[in-house]
Amino acid sequence: METKNSSVVTEFILLGLTQSQEAQLLVFVLVLVFYLIILPGNVLIIVTIRSDPRLSAPLYFFLGNLAFLDASYSFIVAPRMLVDFLSEKKVISYTGCITQLFFLHFVGAGEMFLLVVMALDRFIAICHPLHYSTFMNHRVCYALVMALWLGGFAHSIVQVALILNLPFCGPNLLDNFFCDVPQVIKLACTDTFAVELLMVFNSGLLTLVCFLGLLSSYAVILCRIKGHSSEGKSKAISTCTTHIIIVFLMFAPAIFIYTRPFQVLPADKVVSLFHTVIFPLLNPVIYTLRNQEVTASMRKLLNQYVIC
Repeated sequence: METKNSSVVTEFILLGLTQSQEAQLLVFVLVLVFYLIILPGNVLIIVTIRSDPRLSAPLYFFLGNLAFLDASYSFIVAPRMLVDFLSEKKVISYTGCITQLFFLHFVGAGEMFLLVVMALDRFIAICHPLHYSTFMNHRVCYALVMALWLGGFAHSIVQVALILNLPFCGPNLLDNFFCDVPQVIKLACTDTFAVELLMVFNSGLLTLVCFLGLLSSYAVILCRIKGHSSEGKSKAISTCTTHIIIVFLMFAPAIFIYTRPFQVLPADKVVSLFHTVIFPLLNPVIYTLRNQEVTASMRKLLNQYVIC
């Protein structure tokens, strides 16, 4: 069969997370329960921020976008993974694999850039409070969100373009529970050293630079708030600490996966599970639990529309 990249492979067989039926059933139940509990919480965060006029500040606008991106990210891999747990043969078409890979990097890069934008927002709010309303008005916020979506799209297009230029003529066994760049490249019927190097620069180096930049910016912020009042200092430290936790949850697995040469390690699948399924839904929840304004609005919303 002739395809655009002259490949004969029309589908990939996913080897899955584990070959143990008992372990698959356990992971299936845990992930399903996790989704049924945490996913509605992310939806509630979005609805709360959208419905409460008191949460119109850029900080909450970006938090709502973070919840939306994380919820979207969790739908790219997890639903198919849950279905595959119940299937004897786990097969994904070539087109489906490329599509999954595209949206994985599109939304993932968008979230990465959003964390950079949130760090910029906190830096201006804490270090230049008198100019905050000028720099971070609604027009600027919407422009930044549009820019991060465009940045994610550009990043993902590069990933997909490199994959589409590779010939795949077998084997088609993909040693993972979803399609991602490191595993797909290994199945190409050609020397992939140059492509792997480009992937490391496009994903790994970009992730590492953003991670180090974020840590540096929060270090500067924490140093600048020493002279603030005790109440303002406590609130700023709480917000920055939450952001740093989310940064580690988002970037640490990505750095582990994309900044090293594409070689198989025993921990790859476990790290990928947390990176694509668990952490995305936890990020907004972690932030919300440490934010009194959002939690108070959520309680009010639940009392008004659910409990009553």
